[in-house]
Amino acid sequence: MPDIVNMTALEQSEAIASKRLSARELMQATLAQISKLNPSVNAIVSLRDEAELLAEAEAADNAESTGWLHGIPLAVKDLANAKGLPTTMGSPIHKDDIAEKDDLVVSRMRTAGALIIGKTNTPEAGLGSHTFNTVFGATSNPYDTSLSAGGSSGGAAAALAARMLSVADGSDMMGSLRNPAAWNNVYGFRPTFGRVPSEPKGDSFLHQLATLGPMARNPRDLAALLDTQSGLDPRQPHGADMTPTLPSINAPVKGRRIGWLGDWGGAFPMEAGLLAHSETAIAQLEALGMHVEQVAPPFSSEAIWDSWTTLRSWQVGAGLSAFYDNPAQRRQLKTEAIWEIERGLSYSAMEVHRASVIRSEWFQACARLFEQYDALILPSTQLYPFPKDWVYPTEIAGQQMDTYHRWMQVVTPIGLLGLPCINIPVDIGANGLPAGLQVFGPRNADGALMQIGKAWHEAYKHSDHAPAGV
Repeated sequence: MPDIVNMTALEQSEAIASKRLSARELMQATLAQISKLNPSVNAIVSLRDEAELLAEAEAADNAESTGWLHGIPLAVKDLANAKGLPTTMGSPIHKDDIAEKDDLVVSRMRTAGALIIGKTNTPEAGLGSHTFNTVFGATSNPYDTSLSAGGSSGGAAAALAARMLSVADGSDMMGSLRNPAAWNNVYGFRPTFGRVPSEPKGDSFLHQLATLGPMARNPRDLAALLDTQSGLDPRQPHGADMTPTLPSINAPVKGRRIGWLGDWGGAFPMEAGLLAHSETAIAQLEALGMHVEQVAPPFSSEAIWDSWTTLRSWQVGAGLSAFYDNPAQRRQLKTEAIWEIERGLSYSAMEVHRASVIRSEWFQACARLFEQYDALILPSTQLYPFPKDWVYPTEIAGQQMDTYHRWMQVVTPIGLLGLPCINIPVDIGANGLPAGLQVFGPRNADGALMQIGKAWHEAYKHSDHAPAGV
């Protein structure tokens, strides 16, 4: 049997089902890998007691399977509730909060047999694509532990790259399933909005920027976890096509039409070498029989940015205003959170409406593009992983960043519309660091994107190139 921690999640699942591997053996291997690497990576937080976890694994060995995740260790992103575990959200305000019940997506994974071992690290309130906070500290990139793992699902991505987990959950508002996946040489998937419902807290109609989703080291595991997380929630008004993605993942991709958006006509500054690194992957896609064409900027990048920042601040302000209104808690909020809240609280209804009209116009323009192309592609990031002691990059290629998140502008055209998107790893660059591509499609194209990802992985297997020492 191959090294247990290097097995895919579906391989682990099949081995447990056939009794070639026990859940206890898998748990022991997982905890040993965490003990070895987590002190330098800091991806797993709030890890449960070893004896309790081994007892749960033994119980799984003596129980009937409840799903494909039966006996597989899983750590939940520290923005979601897992019963009995802290939900700190990376904030000192919540460092002592213990979840009384599972969130819906956690319940679905647990029902499928997952053994919840702890949490994965995230930036405070999930804000900023760089995982650090005052509760647990910074998460390091396993390919160079002096650098950032990205975020906000940085703990999940780093744990996957370091073989501490075989699959992981995450969430994505501004690239949080895509940026860390790119920087950790793994796959991340942002589903069509409504496919994987979040908890119905507060407003359920207006805010459509963020979604939950899966991460993995290969598209088959990614599809399996997406199918587990997916499903309508009768308490919420939004939905999407729930057709499972794993059964159709082997569909051929030859002949598919792909539009390459590059740096959006120079609108998105790129660190030296990154665009060329991405373009080598474009040639590899063509080698798989897909037809790739350069696409001129289809919409104003600044209009998208204006719409995005307005709607994002409005959503963040609505979600965090209760802490801002409490003077003691406000003092514990990071600067970027206060900036978002104050902007969100300042908008009039008509300003929000104007931002949504821009979003609607971009959606229509994008729909016209999808009449010509099966998928569109952008780089997943605008730079390589930066030093983990930075708060955020202040310039790219000589261009100053005017906000804490402008350096991730490349993810906003997709997130603004709630479109499905897969990050595919493009392997290690000349500088020894990973990068990725965002491959996105129209609403409900989740399965078609998984097929592209699977064909890509079978041909190139970039994510099999583990960090040194792993």
